[in-house]
Amino acid sequence: MSLFEQFPVSVYNSLSKNKELFKTLVPGRVGMYVCGPTVYSDVHLGNVRTFLSFDIVFRHLQYLGYKVRYVRNITDVGHLVGDADEGEDKIAKRARLEEIEPMEVVQKYTNGFHDVMRLFNITPPSIEPTATGHIVEQIEFIQKIIKNGYAYEVEGSVYFDVKKYNEDHPYGELSGRNVDEMLSNTRDLAGQDQKRNSLDFALWKKAEGGHLMKWPSPWGEGFPGWHLECSVMSTKYLGEKFDIHGGGMDLKFPHHEAEIAQNKGCCSSDDCGGGAQYWIHGNMLTVNDRKMAKSEGNGFTPEELLTGDHKLLERGYSAMTVRFFMLMSHYASTLDFSNEALQAAEKGYKRLMAAVNLVEKLVLAGTGTIDSEKSEKLKATVDKVISDLSDDFNTAKAIAGLFDIASQINNFYHKPAEIVAIDKEAFDYVIKHFKGITFDVLGLVNETEGGQNADLLDGVLDVLIELRKQAKFSKNYALSDKIRDDLKAVGVQIKDEKGGEMSYTID
Repeated sequence: MSLFEQFPVSVYNSLSKNKELFKTLVPGRVGMYVCGPTVYSDVHLGNVRTFLSFDIVFRHLQYLGYKVRYVRNITDVGHLVGDADEGEDKIAKRARLEEIEPMEVVQKYTNGFHDVMRLFNITPPSIEPTATGHIVEQIEFIQKIIKNGYAYEVEGSVYFDVKKYNEDHPYGELSGRNVDEMLSNTRDLAGQDQKRNSLDFALWKKAEGGHLMKWPSPWGEGFPGWHLECSVMSTKYLGEKFDIHGGGMDLKFPHHEAEIAQNKGCCSSDDCGGGAQYWIHGNMLTVNDRKMAKSEGNGFTPEELLTGDHKLLERGYSAMTVRFFMLMSHYASTLDFSNEALQAAEKGYKRLMAAVNLVEKLVLAGTGTIDSEKSEKLKATVDKVISDLSDDFNTAKAIAGLFDIASQINNFYHKPAEIVAIDKEAFDYVIKHFKGITFDVLGLVNETEGGQNADLLDGVLDVLIELRKQAKFSKNYALSDKIRDDLKAVGVQIKDEKGGEMSYTID
């Protein structure tokens, strides 16, 4: 039995507004599309969290045995300033400001994006298509939408007709918005008189004089709309129907809503499904309970987070500490940055790695009288972690379960008499998945240099324990208590055993 049969996955579907049992269109295979970055500026932490969330989805599905095709695009044209249909292309604007070619901007910030993804150990997608590499397909897609009656051309631009589409399909089904209410709450079409209705959005825009990025089309020289490219690239590589579409919560409307409409508007049958079966959205970042934004003065880059070079940071934090911190919260919940939270994550990460480093020293499993009940109970702890990850990719619960296993590992190391009663097969199963989930699913990297720091820690603790023994023997109880209390304050519990011996556990 495969792991995905043993541990069925459930997903909160933004489209249905319910948690659903995950059923793939093709047994054992998953098609997943995630909206990638618009490469006109440096990566921000919101990007990191979004792509980390879907890195976990990708990794966990693969770990369960699914064959996953993960498509994440690069937006290198068509995303206008303000995310609307008017104004300057974000990449073209950056090119003008830096006095370089638009494709230089694209290359520069694509390279930077990839560097940051590698820094946080975020897995590359199976396919990373670009919008400019799919102009022909986008033109063909628009022609199909026009043929189906859901788009119209005006003076070289093509717009999606939301009101006409809404007669046949529910526009707003993803975001829960009502077309009539949106129309009544929007301003007149001042400056946008080409559109029939204010909700209509551009599929193709005519390139005005001096526009840097443009291509020939049946409607004249122009460029594709931002929403269109994701519809085209997702369906090209995953089919008219696929399993998962993901992105940040901020993309739900209008971007993802428009994608669904375009997909259905392009389709020749009623069974297209609007692209994805399951829509998954990650939540935003806050700093000290305030929205992270440059205008708030609380937005810092990944580099600033690592170096600590920002007024809101007390010091820098390692990439794996930041990754671990982000995983301590469910992807759909708001994540709040604070120095206290990052420092707590750092301690938690080090505690987990310390347990990993101890694993190789546990060689006595199964060498005594086997306690079947304890063995099965230990095995159940790791099954619970896999189940938690399969329950809408709940990394927060999974990490809590890993800490339980870490405590058991620490206990086995300091009390070898207990590990001998654990069945070797059960022990190997637990360790296999403990390490597999830590590294292969959560994507953590052991920054303790293969356990050298753990060995050093053991040596330091042994020295301190020996000093405490001598203090007690000399009846220097003040020093003995100080060593015990100071170690307790940093998470090390010393226990006095019979015969003057001492043992310790790391919380």
